[in-house]
Amino acid sequence: MRAVSANLLAWLLFCTCACVFYVWNRLEGSRLDRFTRGPQSLRRESRHAGGPPLDLSVQTFRALLTVPSAQRLRLGDGGLYVRNLTDVKEQTGTSGSRDDRINVDAEESAQRGGSDLVSLVEEGIFWSGRLEEQLPVSFSEGHARAWRERARGQRVVKLEPGCGRVSNQLATFWDGTKVCVRYGINAEQVQGETLTYYLAGLLGITNVPPLVLSQLNPDSEQWGDVRRHAARLQWSDWAVVSLTEWVANLTAVVTPEPLRQNSEGLRPLPGELGNYTTGELLELMQWTDLILLDYLSANFDRLVSNMFSLQWDARVMERETNNLLRTPRGDLVFVDNEAGLVHGFRVLDMWEKYHGAVLGSVCVFRRRTAQRVLELHRRRDTRTRLLELYGDSEPLSPELGFLSDEHARVLQTRIDRVHRHISHCKGKYQQLGSVTV
Repeated sequence: MRAVSANLLAWLLFCTCACVFYVWNRLEGSRLDRFTRGPQSLRRESRHAGGPPLDLSVQTFRALLTVPSAQRLRLGDGGLYVRNLTDVKEQTGTSGSRDDRINVDAEESAQRGGSDLVSLVEEGIFWSGRLEEQLPVSFSEGHARAWRERARGQRVVKLEPGCGRVSNQLATFWDGTKVCVRYGINAEQVQGETLTYYLAGLLGITNVPPLVLSQLNPDSEQWGDVRRHAARLQWSDWAVVSLTEWVANLTAVVTPEPLRQNSEGLRPLPGELGNYTTGELLELMQWTDLILLDYLSANFDRLVSNMFSLQWDARVMERETNNLLRTPRGDLVFVDNEAGLVHGFRVLDMWEKYHGAVLGSVCVFRRRTAQRVLELHRRRDTRTRLLELYGDSEPLSPELGFLSDEHARVLQTRIDRVHRHISHCKGKYQQLGSVTV
């Protein structure tokens, strides 16, 4: 009798597991089908959100940063949880916004005359010059240069948690200023963080905080005061780490509705863009730069990872976006870019369908960014120009290294693809000319 009961219990357990696997497989297939059809076929999703935030996805995509070989990556692994985000608790403040509304009701516009019409988009696909003028530079070239010079000579007097994973630390200099020290599980993550910063500079994107490299010499003046703490963290002597400017009073950012999974995308249409405030439009402008930068660097650890996480959390895009924060005046700050370029290129096959879907969701761009992409496409010298900028600006660049020849070719190929996408959008929407409301 016991044997019969045991067999029956085993059979029921087997059936239960089979049913769970079948349901999961069908859900995954349905989710992937939504993205392979492209953003034009997706229906607009309601803005309504509900329920407490769920963090179901990080157990998988965060763990991918720690795997040394692409052959060991498994989408279903969930054994490691690493919060790879600048500590929001340490950087919480009141978020500011530019709330002056620029959309004008059609009847009111007609009564006031053409002088009240506001141009949002020029030549069909470019954010207007008027909007660009209202967007301050997040980290200017002059500020970044001065910060880098100052940070290289500063003595570290304290290390504490506050910059993401445990191996990273919030460092305090002797003058009281703070920086994020990113040790990296392996050297390619520090490479990714660093080269993404210089790639953003090459594109004229100013949302990435200034960065310098430093070598962990325990006998140096810079690291001598914290060498025991560094040893407890198991930081290797002479390892190259990155120091990035720590920005206070940052808040989390939620993906805008046009860029969510069921949206038709961000299109340069007056009936859509005219419904946003100036502050919202300026944020969308920064999102378009972010999407181009993340596509070029193959950074899967931001919006792409949220898309991947939809298989567990249907409302993940209604929650905070990974590695993206906002200053009180509304500037977006692109933090923790270590998944880009080197590591992102190594696992590219795994994420490319998501990268393509995100890029395809945008058809309006900053003119300056598009011009930089066009120039790099025509000259086909992205590797040379990135290496020159990196080498001229960073004394430790020979110690950290640069892209392999293969990865440099991947970067140029992605430049070409972004240029083709911009050209496709221009061919589709150029007839609209200047979009006004």
